Amino acid sequence: MENTPNSPIDYFRTQIGKTLDRTPSAAGNWLAGVLLAVDNSEIKVAYTVRPDMCNPGRILHGGIASLMLDDVIGMGNFVAGSEFLMTSINLSVDFLSAAQVGEQLEVSAKLVRSGANLNHWEAIIRKDGGKIVAKASSNLIKTHVRIIDLV
Repeated sequence: MENTPNSPIDYFRTQIGKTLDRTPSAAGNWLAGVLLAVDNSEIKVAYTVRPDMCNPGRILHGGIASLMLDDVIGMGNFVAGSEFLMTSINLSVDFLSAAQVGEQLEVSAKLVRSGANLNHWEAIIRKDGGKIVAKASSNLIKTHVRIIDLV
């Protein structure tokens, strides 16, 4: 399925450099990230911290940082070549530094292990200067929904 016309990876490659605001993920669309790179085991998305993404202290809300990590992992897993849709069964996040309104962030996710029923991903949010804002790991489990039925 990886290289079939209209496969998830082919579609996402056409979105490089574009704002991701028309995906199946309404929450991800609200984030309005820009796809930087994608392949079958890694993905990078850029975000700008907006005021509506922040806590009362005007720093990136932990829930929004978690959403960024989870959504990028989910997109990466969607294009990883599985015949079936997979869903998160956990997300472990470490918050390591703050991000302010207006800062540019890059979220990168990498497939660490691909199994028959379970995939393991790691992801990092970095500021422009390379400082880590948060990092995460997540396991996704196979569902019975065929990806081909979604594209």
